[in-house]
Amino acid sequence: MNAALFDIERIEVLKGPQGTLFGRNTEGGALSMVTRAPSGVFGGRFVAGVGNYGSRSAEGHLDLPKFANLAIKLDGVYQHQDPTVTDPLAGSTGWNYYDRKGGRAAARWTPVDGFTADFAYDYAKDENTPNFSQLVSYNPNGYAVGTYTNPQTGVVGTQLYVPSSTGAAVKCGGTIRFDQTTPVCIAPLAAAEGVHPGRQTVSDIGVPQQPSVDLTHGASAVLKYKAAPWIELRSITAWRGVSTDQWDNSGGAARSTFAPNANFSRYSLSFLRQHQFSEEFQAVGSVPQLDYVLGAYYFTEHATEYAATPLSNAWNASGTAYTVRSPVIDSSATGPISSVNSGYQQFAPSCNNTLGASVTQFANSCQFITRASSAYDHNVSAFGNLTFTPEQLGNIHITAGGRYTKDQRRGQLYVVNNRSDLLTPGTTNTPFPFSNSISRFDPLLNLAVDASSDVHLYAKYATGFRAGGANDRSAQFNSFGPEAVKSYELGAKVDFLDHKARLNLAGYIMDRSNTQFDFDFYDTSATSPTNGAHIEQTQNAGQTKIRGIEADLTVRPVQALTLTASYAYTYIKAPSSVNPLVPGAPAQQLYIVYTPTHAASGAVDYATPVNIFGSAASIRLHLDANYASSQYTFQLESTKTDPSFTVNGRLALADIELGSNKLTLSVWSRNLLNHTNIYRRSAANSSPVLNYCPTGGAVGGVACTAGTVFSTNYSGILGDYANFNPPRTFGFEASVKF
Repeated sequence: MNAALFDIERIEVLKGPQGTLFGRNTEGGALSMVTRAPSGVFGGRFVAGVGNYGSRSAEGHLDLPKFANLAIKLDGVYQHQDPTVTDPLAGSTGWNYYDRKGGRAAARWTPVDGFTADFAYDYAKDENTPNFSQLVSYNPNGYAVGTYTNPQTGVVGTQLYVPSSTGAAVKCGGTIRFDQTTPVCIAPLAAAEGVHPGRQTVSDIGVPQQPSVDLTHGASAVLKYKAAPWIELRSITAWRGVSTDQWDNSGGAARSTFAPNANFSRYSLSFLRQHQFSEEFQAVGSVPQLDYVLGAYYFTEHATEYAATPLSNAWNASGTAYTVRSPVIDSSATGPISSVNSGYQQFAPSCNNTLGASVTQFANSCQFITRASSAYDHNVSAFGNLTFTPEQLGNIHITAGGRYTKDQRRGQLYVVNNRSDLLTPGTTNTPFPFSNSISRFDPLLNLAVDASSDVHLYAKYATGFRAGGANDRSAQFNSFGPEAVKSYELGAKVDFLDHKARLNLAGYIMDRSNTQFDFDFYDTSATSPTNGAHIEQTQNAGQTKIRGIEADLTVRPVQALTLTASYAYTYIKAPSSVNPLVPGAPAQQLYIVYTPTHAASGAVDYATPVNIFGSAASIRLHLDANYASSQYTFQLESTKTDPSFTVNGRLALADIELGSNKLTLSVWSRNLLNHTNIYRRSAANSSPVLNYCPTGGAVGGVACTAGTVFSTNYSGILGDYANFNPPRTFGFEASVKF
């Protein structure tokens, strides 16, 4: 949506660390989106379209005539799509739905020669639901399946049993200690929940699902003054705010095992508020043989977030039916709210949450608050970038740059599992704090050689970093440090066939130190404030080696036809590390997510003039095909996705002359061949959880050897769950330019 809202003039793809000029968290590269500035000349463009899945869109871009040295431009956009997966619960929205609207106003003031002031304000609202998670396998490892019916009494309970040759009731499943002989078994699949290895269009289970609401707005002021032919002074000021209310019930029954009369379907609720301010000063210019950029930067932000994860549904005794739990907590309930009796709605007037005695904002909340936190960030930096071209060697360009950064972060986790009395040793009612500070210098060196008018060679060295912080899903807001990367790159840009073809080649090495990884753990410690919760802690876990080659080819054999192709090969070796949340556990291999080993794409663009009823126009065709090999989607899982292959296309009768205006009619399709692939997959629920004996050699009074498996938990085994790519979408669009 932002690309349409901001009316993009061009997008610059900057590969590799960009720490010199961009500074914050630019390890792998940056996208610089340059917006179209007000022109001061009356004109504009309006677009409207419709498509399948109830999609409809409209956008408008209007340039007003300049008045009193002031030019104004107005942009607006609207996009809507109905769900691609239906939720059978009446009143719920379904999955992969969006409804987006936004507007932007920009002004350019040029009171005197050499001075330009650009001001802008934008506001956008995005209502959306997540992609659907579905069960793609059940019991893939072939464990025995138990039954909840006691074979001796015929009574349905909570304990699993397996058949016995003697007819006795043999209990099984659950957590099995190393010194026990309890038979292994897992829970049966609920009758109402199916296994779907292909993309679902209707969920088996109806769950409460309302759209998440994302609000973003911001203002900016960019002042430029040409003080002399050799220097331009710039001031870039910006403020932005984000408000996100997340309502995510995408898993349904696909992520939890069936148990009679038990609650299921985790409704993940998160309420985030964030705002940021930045100020940057630049001096940009050229003197003989030298181009330069010098600057200083300041950034500050404040973010708060709280979350709740109620279970929205409940099974009957047989798993053949389910109910949706009441949205209001039982007013007769006494004592603290628990995750068992908490409803899924946000507030209820009759609710009396005991958390409110210590955290006023939750006094009337009917949610079981799993966590609440706030954090601040302050960043200051100074930077410079110089390109020197020796007069006697005009074909060589030497660039040197650097950025000094000081980043300070602090925050507090003040609610965990609906408790604010976190009982830090020796205190009461004390939040878990964190603080993180870093000072570093990131250099850049680039040697470019114009070997000829058609061949450009370069060698580049740069560093970058991603700042540290704290994960508010961790047990005690444990802080983690920054990760840093060193990058080495060689490349060539070559024109040939009389400038009808261009080939870009690059090879690179990246060594990432103190790589940030997220470790998961289900806390079963009775004395822990996160007891019964799924926690996630971000840690620095060693060095990651990344190696790659990239090639981009553009060929324009005739004026009407443009062919493009690209290929990227990426090799990654991530470290092994011990999960800090699991005492005694051995080291495990870690994985870098959403990075395919092989990725390739190709496109055809064809344009030819035609005559339509005496009016000039053109036919334009665009087709692109994109391939990615399978890839990891979870940092702690060796499970991979399917390879993906997507074809997109657009055919347009463009620029039909209607007097001084131009009309364009287009048909388009995304995923034209309706290719189906899993882009996210987890096998975490397909294998048992291994609990390791900690240092000290005893659990609950039972002796064991540190580092060995103390118990094996089979109670959560179900199968793999996955997300599929969107189905084929298509539509019609009309655009008028005036």
